[in-house]
Amino acid sequence: MNIAILGFGLEGRAAYDYWQDANDITICDQNSELKVPEGVGAQLGQNYLNNLEQFDLIVRSPHVHPRLIVAANNQTVLDKVTTNTNEFLRVCPTPNVIGVTGTKGKGTTATLITNMLEASGKRVHLGGNIGVAALDLLKSDIQPDDYVVLELSSFQLIDLCQSPHIAVCLMVVSEHLDWHENIEEYIATKQQLFIHQSQSDIAIYYPANKNSVSIASASLGQHLPYFEQPGAYVDNNLVVIDGQTICQTSELQLLGAHNLQNVCAAVTAAWQVTQDAAAMRSVLTSFSGLPYRLEFVRELNGVRYYNDSFGTTPETATVAMQAFAAPKIIILGGSDKGASYDELATVVKDNDVRQVVLIGDQATSIQASLEAVGFDSFVSGGQTMTEIVQVARGLAQPGDVILLSTACASFDMFKDYKDRGAQFSQAVQALV
Repeated sequence: MNIAILGFGLEGRAAYDYWQDANDITICDQNSELKVPEGVGAQLGQNYLNNLEQFDLIVRSPHVHPRLIVAANNQTVLDKVTTNTNEFLRVCPTPNVIGVTGTKGKGTTATLITNMLEASGKRVHLGGNIGVAALDLLKSDIQPDDYVVLELSSFQLIDLCQSPHIAVCLMVVSEHLDWHENIEEYIATKQQLFIHQSQSDIAIYYPANKNSVSIASASLGQHLPYFEQPGAYVDNNLVVIDGQTICQTSELQLLGAHNLQNVCAAVTAAWQVTQDAAAMRSVLTSFSGLPYRLEFVRELNGVRYYNDSFGTTPETATVAMQAFAAPKIIILGGSDKGASYDELATVVKDNDVRQVVLIGDQATSIQASLEAVGFDSFVSGGQTMTEIVQVARGLAQPGDVILLSTACASFDMFKDYKDRGAQFSQAVQALV
């Protein structure tokens, strides 16, 4: 078979490993300097998506929007397109697949579900958008009784052809409008996680968010809300499901009220597999979060430093600020994702923010929103993370929190959010 792999990042490399035997592979990538494996064809540079009709199968990497494929070829070429996720769901040895989507919290929720099922004695495989390509999970010898948890972004869902047995939709707000044509496409893309479900499947959703409700409504399966009964919910500072107390909210290691939603979503999903309250409690009272999600870095001279580089929207910056009662120095700015900062500015004004450190391409736009609500305690952070951290440190007083939660993407100054987060932690650790 003559196969084109579009993009040679994490998922493209997993696709190559999966299909390389007995197939003719061509790597198509916009990086004209890309080194491809020996014996593999290459179509590189600006026209990397041209002439795809010649291939029998086309494997789309998440960053490649289907409309780009159509624009460079024609509509019918999409009939040849598959993805890591579609192929994985087609061949997966177990029917026990749980998919998690939403705007933020996907990684935390998927990890909680995985850890809870493992604590109850299940063999579980975690992958998808969280850093392990779905096809790479096949290398771990998945058995029929195992469980698979997939964190899935809209980039992976836009052309999904099969839904998991349990699908979870967290809160959904505007994001990635630099990739999606509009919010309607973004929501329709998330619906693909549910739209192929049967009546025997389960759709879990956040009922207080109209987008989450709309997305889950595409499912023919059982509709199960969380954060209210009959799913997991919070009652008198207790996490409860089916009349059983899992733990006290004061015992949770995750920061922020928004994580109560993630906890309840994870408990609701895991409860459909096992009603092992003790296993769930053990996870919830010990798991403190994933890297770059409200991650505590250090305390120096009475000032605490937190790394929330994963937060790339105004909404995530909002919940990050609201997680702390202490006065805050918050670092805002970066590259554009098509978001408005007007509501964020109001939150800044009302949440004991001592100073805003503005960085990156969106600094001017955020400043304008802050000025519009009468907030003028902002400064420029500089051009490097070392400068940014030094500026923030100079503004802080003992008892303050310095928070990196930028409300923006990172691509103007950094490789990605991980690079931004790593540089922040390194700069903070270097302080004396």
